[in-house]
Amino acid sequence: MDQDYYSNSSYSLPTWAIVLICVVGVIEIIGMWKTFVKAGQPGWACIIPIYNVYIMTKIGGKPAIWTLWCFLLPIVFMVWVYNMISKSFGKDEGFTVGIIFLPFIFWPILGFGDAKYQGPYGKRNRSV
Repeated sequence: MDQDYYSNSSYSLPTWAIVLICVVGVIEIIGMWKTFVKAGQPGWACIIPIYNVYIMTKIGGKPAIWTLWCFLLPIVFMVWVYNMISKSFGKDEGFTVGIIFLPFIFWPILGFGDAKYQGPYGKRNRSV
């Protein structure tokens, strides 16, 4: 038996599934790109790993160290960052849930919708 055990796998994704995954990914990237631009950040930053998390923390109004926290405790801190981004655009916690579970729908809504960037964490910083 000269063949490698894994090279004879009979499982593969159908072409339509691969195309669908790519289309959904591109839609999410386009929406995130537009959202970054709305917040005054470079749009291309959304496609650079790690740097995009840093930019999201800037949009949400947190210090750069939060980028590290997002990788050490990703579930807690990424949810928090998404919530801060939602608040920065005047959205509520329901929108945060949407970004977490359906990002290919909610990033384009945020990027192409009528939401305006209100500064880090939204109106909380503006009331004084």
